[in-house]
Amino acid sequence: MLSLNLLDILIIIFFFAVVLGVGFWAGRKYSDEADEYLLSGRKVGLKIFVLTTVSTWYGGILGVGEFTYRYGIVSWFTQGFPYYIFAFLFAIFFAKKIREASLFTIPDKLTEVYGKGTGLLSAAIVFLLVSPAPYILMTANLISLIFNINIVYSLVIGLFLSFIYLFRGGYKSDLYTDAIQFFVMFAGFILIFVFCYNSAGGLDYLTKALPPNHLKLNGGASITFIIIWFLIALWTFADPGFHQRCYAAKNGNIAMKGIIISIFFWFLFDFLTTSTGLYARALLPDIKIPMNAFPLLSEVVLPNGLKGIFYAAMFATIMSTANSFLFLSATTIGRDFIFRLKKDARETQLKSYTIAGLAISGIVALILAYTIPSLIEIWYTIGSLCIPAIILPVISSYYPILRVNKKIIITEMFLVLITSTTWYFIRNNFDYNIYIIEPMLVGLFFALLIHLSGLLVEKIFSSRVIK
Repeated sequence: MLSLNLLDILIIIFFFAVVLGVGFWAGRKYSDEADEYLLSGRKVGLKIFVLTTVSTWYGGILGVGEFTYRYGIVSWFTQGFPYYIFAFLFAIFFAKKIREASLFTIPDKLTEVYGKGTGLLSAAIVFLLVSPAPYILMTANLISLIFNINIVYSLVIGLFLSFIYLFRGGYKSDLYTDAIQFFVMFAGFILIFVFCYNSAGGLDYLTKALPPNHLKLNGGASITFIIIWFLIALWTFADPGFHQRCYAAKNGNIAMKGIIISIFFWFLFDFLTTSTGLYARALLPDIKIPMNAFPLLSEVVLPNGLKGIFYAAMFATIMSTANSFLFLSATTIGRDFIFRLKKDARETQLKSYTIAGLAISGIVALILAYTIPSLIEIWYTIGSLCIPAIILPVISSYYPILRVNKKIIITEMFLVLITSTTWYFIRNNFDYNIYIIEPMLVGLFFALLIHLSGLLVEKIFSSRVIK
């Protein structure tokens, strides 16, 4: 049970009020320009680029607490470290190229290179990947837990808090609310880390109080388990949020430097969250629902009046991702579906299409969050099925040497989706040695096989033409 006093509640409410105020303030200058509404005029500077890139990376904060509570620092080794590597590679090899393209979305680029069919298929995949439903659900669960409000009303409140200002201010409102939430999330987790350290002790205490595997990099897990999580980090190359921020940056150098600087802040925040999760396991070894590790730890170590700051930090961590995914989802609907399928569509109408997308994506998120309470697991499943289908098309669209025929690329995307999804449903029929092969591995295998075959066909065809 939570024991938040009036001051804690007022701090949380004040946080909500500030986020809404900043969101509406940022959107005070009304503009119908597509660049302005969708990408803040492509004038995002280094500071705001870093703040929003960092804050939107941790929407599943309760899942981070659960993973660390269950398995220890392997949570960092699998869900932090590989992302630093791929984010660095993204910054070096893609950030400038994406900014120079001056488009709006991933499907824009795939349409430009591979045609309308590929663009529409990629838009459907992106729409699945950026579903804000898991984050709306997590926000609602916290609201329900704190204020003892029915989950249906909590879902509506969570959605309202995450996107109402986006109608007016678009991407600029998203940027500035994310920036505020960056400082709140760091403040809250620094606070609880300091209190844990002062009340329990440092590494010596954790070494004695934790199961031995909790302080091993691999956590006692198999090499297959580690490899799968490293492969999931390939998500970085096809992350719609990364592409959106690069398109919005003032120039390619800001995009590249912004991502590299963000890696430092990710490392710092990962240290705070992983340490906090370890303290939760050490101080509260018998939690029945590990997803509640962070909230329950705050009940033990934080005094009344400071718990509100930590809860605001958890809300900030979730909501900064929720609003970004809501806007990405709305952009996908407005730009990649309505604009591309409407015969008389004009770019001057993109703002109105995106506003319609906000309404649609918000309603869809509410329905999904209410009907599928295990949404987090489904979200990861969708990621592992969809990423293999889109990763090579995205990479090859920026590097001509890796491009294949348009018919091959759309065949690749369809077949990879079908094979990885089929394997997801039938692998239960096999023994353990085969069952442990993850759908993402199957998808990546077929993606590489088809893409390499396509490159070989292109090479053979080109050599014949030359002769």
